[in-house]
Amino acid sequence: MARLVQLNRLPLAEKEELYGLLIPRSLLARFGVNPETGLNRLGESVITIECPERGAEASVEVKSRPTDRDPIFYIEVSDSRDLIQLEWDFIMINDPESPRFDTDVTPEGKDRWLNWTSRNRPEEEKALAAGLAPGQVRRGLGLTEELLGSLDQFCQALGQKSIFLEALFYHNAILYERHGFRYFEGEPQMRRIQELFQPGGKLWARLDGSTFRRPEFAQTVRGRSWAIHDGILNDLEDEILEAWTPPKLYRMVGKRFKVNTFPGAKW
Repeated sequence: MARLVQLNRLPLAEKEELYGLLIPRSLLARFGVNPETGLNRLGESVITIECPERGAEASVEVKSRPTDRDPIFYIEVSDSRDLIQLEWDFIMINDPESPRFDTDVTPEGKDRWLNWTSRNRPEEEKALAAGLAPGQVRRGLGLTEELLGSLDQFCQALGQKSIFLEALFYHNAILYERHGFRYFEGEPQMRRIQELFQPGGKLWARLDGSTFRRPEFAQTVRGRSWAIHDGILNDLEDEILEAWTPPKLYRMVGKRFKVNTFPGAKW
């Protein structure tokens, strides 16, 4: 059994080979990145692995070109308190050929990385119209299933038995449900959201037709996520729901649970 804190003490070549398991191979093939050298078709180094020798965490970033603003793939992982569990802290997968929406900066251009207390509403409106969900700056590449296979492979190499994560947004939680994760915390919240978005429910009644609270959003994952991001849960006066609290989920390596808090959901 190996932990990241142990893995990070290995020689650089050895630990980079193991962390390379986290990168979906189809992504490298699609963008012409050599998995052995980390070079693109132009001979540029586009894979960056940060794994501090004394740290218990690591990140892997892949770009199409070194000068690109956004990575095509970025993941952060870390050790859990559970000795046989990996924490999946963050993931970003971008289609570099799709339009970019500056939802990650303020209207004045200041970085608001993971700061959800401020918003860039004009850019969010454009992202919504383009079919994106909260937190996205570009369209994704549809690699969640392959990524989970890569995570399983990495965990198996280290002897880890489970993967733990926190779903930042409502749509993230539903996506992870669909890929075999079970709730460690937050399932009552998710089921209450489902209940209150039904016709006549408190959340259904709050869909007032404004940009992020359209009535049709009640029956779509993306729509609910935008409404929740817009604060529809705030001041609800409900015994279970007070405000959005990111659920915590886990999955056993190589296995899937069956959880569905939004039956019949459309994206």
